[in-house]
Amino acid sequence: MIRDGRLPEAIAEAAQVLRAGGLVAFPTETVYGLGADAGSDAAVAGIFAAKGRPSDHPLIVHVAAGARGTEALAHFARPLPAFAQKLVRAFWPGPLTLIVERQPGVGAAAAGGQDTIGLRCPAHPVAQALLAACAEQGVLGVAGPSANRFGRVSPTTALHVQQEFGDTLLVVDGGPCEVGIESTIVDCSRGAPVLLRPGAITRTQIEAAGGEPLRDKDSLGAPDPRASGTLEAHYAPSAKVRLMDAKALQAGLDVLGANAANMAVWSRSELSSRSQRLLQRRMPDDASAAAQQLFAVLRAFDAEGVKLIWVETPPPGPEWEGVRDRLTRASKG
Repeated sequence: MIRDGRLPEAIAEAAQVLRAGGLVAFPTETVYGLGADAGSDAAVAGIFAAKGRPSDHPLIVHVAAGARGTEALAHFARPLPAFAQKLVRAFWPGPLTLIVERQPGVGAAAAGGQDTIGLRCPAHPVAQALLAACAEQGVLGVAGPSANRFGRVSPTTALHVQQEFGDTLLVVDGGPCEVGIESTIVDCSRGAPVLLRPGAITRTQIEAAGGEPLRDKDSLGAPDPRASGTLEAHYAPSAKVRLMDAKALQAGLDVLGANAANMAVWSRSELSSRSQRLLQRRMPDDASAAAQQLFAVLRAFDAEGVKLIWVETPPPGPEWEGVRDRLTRASKG
């Protein structure tokens, strides 16, 4: 069932469900999350079961802003290194997840059994209202991976979530997500910051705020901690996704001619086709707008029943890194 997140009674109902160990879908500025009490391993197990997600693939724990967030940080994490503290000050609330050392005996299931845990303070006002209400009831963190079946396209509207899980799940509606792709993830657990997943906050911004360069994954001599959404194949629609440059896209359409059917194209370049059965959508030239549309476009193409989605490869540049990452992983699904 979908509830209007602007209504205090909807927030109160959702907080009560979470406190009782149930599941609630809620909006963030990135995507909708499937939430459970991060402090309850039994509640978190419900997320893994609902998504069909391996229990060793860790979740991100969402915390409230302000004093409640400070309390949650101390509850779930060991003291943060200086560069992590700088990132918190610069980007929280916002679309940034930090992987930090976990307090022993806290949030083991949400962490996938690791000694590290991912923490984020979302900026969405409905998410913050829910997290504050939960904190008032003793739920200091809400574990919340994207509210979709494991490996599939993330939801950016309440209706997307309902289409995934049906009408029995409580979905707090906060409107379409403004960012549209998942948070940037920075590992802060090994003495130097490492970018594990790109997102709306770019590596240039992170390095400027943190006061030191992001290290390469291989330079620290230890394996990366497992983190949400970093598998090679992820974010995939039912249709097969192929990435090509504009020249290859046009060449492919020319070869298919009037026979191009059961397929869709998302591109920045103007492409021509003799087929009346080809679905075409234009990708925005702006990286932020493209990110906001990405998952909704893939879901819309799936809803049309296409078997193949051709996408123009995003341009270079740090602002496009998150879109490139999601499309590359989607193409391997």
